[in-house]
Amino acid sequence: MKQMSVDIPSESRRAGPVRVDVASDRGSSANITTRRLAPSDSLQEITTLLHRAYAKQVAMGLRPLAGRQSVDITEKRVFSGECYVAVDHEAPVQSRTGQKIVGTILFHEVEESKGPPWFEKPEVASFSQLAVDPDYQGCGIGRMLLDLVESRARDSGARELGLSMAEPDRELYEFYIRRGYRFVEFWQWPYTNYRSAILSKTLAPKA
Repeated sequence: MKQMSVDIPSESRRAGPVRVDVASDRGSSANITTRRLAPSDSLQEITTLLHRAYAKQVAMGLRPLAGRQSVDITEKRVFSGECYVAVDHEAPVQSRTGQKIVGTILFHEVEESKGPPWFEKPEVASFSQLAVDPDYQGCGIGRMLLDLVESRARDSGARELGLSMAEPDRELYEFYIRRGYRFVEFWQWPYTNYRSAILSKTLAPKA
């Protein structure tokens, strides 16, 4: 599959933190920032997060890869592109970073399988594997992660940012439509049991 040329920073570099105080679904104050995936982050933790976030689609009878992938597949995917995470600095956790990963997104994933024609266009960047911990959904974390990759795509020279999503998940579809994405085409990935909707958003020029 043809891929857009992107200058990918080294893993040691992190995106500047975006900080926001929100009230979580558990009623406590959460201090959330977004950053680049760090070598010390747990891929098991990210895999578990993905399974939890995509459990709704699995309950619908769908088989999204992110909802069932192994840690090995998570590792392969996150290092094929640029992986970003949202972390809660106040949650009590036992991890090497001392931060709980509550969201993730993957920019410019390089797929082994052939992708949709829209993704082949040189002016189109893409993202995948957007996930937010169900306990933190409704706090604006998904929007924070989208802001991050939309800015990253704009900085890379892209004029469009595309995504692939499960067509039957209409709630998610409407979320993206409200965000300014539009339908482009359908696509069938070989590892899912549903038709995917390819959406895209025209990016505003850099100021």
